[in-house]
Amino acid sequence: MSVRLDQDGAVAVVTLDRPDRRNAFTMAMRGEIADMFGALTEDRDVRAIVLTGAGGHFCSGADTSEMGASDTAAFLHRMRTLHHMIRSIVRTPKPVMAAVDGTCVGAGWSIALACDMIVAAPDARFAQLFGRIGFAPDAGAIWQLARLVGPMRAKEIVYSGRTIDAAEALRLGLILSIEDRRPVLAAAIDMARDMSAGPPLAHAMSKQLFDAAALPLDQFLDREFTVQPMLAATADHREGLEAARAKRAPMFNGR
Repeated sequence: MSVRLDQDGAVAVVTLDRPDRRNAFTMAMRGEIADMFGALTEDRDVRAIVLTGAGGHFCSGADTSEMGASDTAAFLHRMRTLHHMIRSIVRTPKPVMAAVDGTCVGAGWSIALACDMIVAAPDARFAQLFGRIGFAPDAGAIWQLARLVGPMRAKEIVYSGRTIDAAEALRLGLILSIEDRRPVLAAAIDMARDMSAGPPLAHAMSKQLFDAAALPLDQFLDREFTVQPMLAATADHREGLEAARAKRAPMFNGR
């Protein structure tokens, strides 16, 4: 397998592991990533996930040696597996951190954008290079970029195909932080560990609300109206109240 799974307490670390190809992902890896995120979603011992790449790079996109599908049916299969992979990352109810260093381009950048947050090393470089092969960006990249930086800036990034360094990515709000004092993976794991101590059900519900944030306000408030009453009935909510009153740290168990 070219995708590695390690666990650090309640934090799972998923590593794209093809360093000789800057972690360009194959068809097989699409299934491996989707299956891994599906399993982690169901694992109650995992409360946060870090996604990273091996060998000093995050991901150089889809492996071009597998491109050039022989017919439309084959290409549609490629797209279904790609979307299944992206959905598996986006839909997990657990916080997902991308730890990015080196190359993060094409659909590799789409994978990072599918995570909840991105932390980057100073040498991280981002680009949408699809135009070089006569393609539009895929794997949800345009949808993500337009939400993060607005349609006009997203168009400039896509049409130009230029490289964005870590400093500009931070300025544009495309990453959460630049980690220049320690390895980016260590920083992402620490952040994920902090999040893993939080209330899993509340995190999951908050994630659903973030996904609904593009709705008109009235529709969003209707969605919010269903969330708080459910959380009010949880053991985690009771524990949070008791901990606050006792001035101690809460111990959430996801129930």
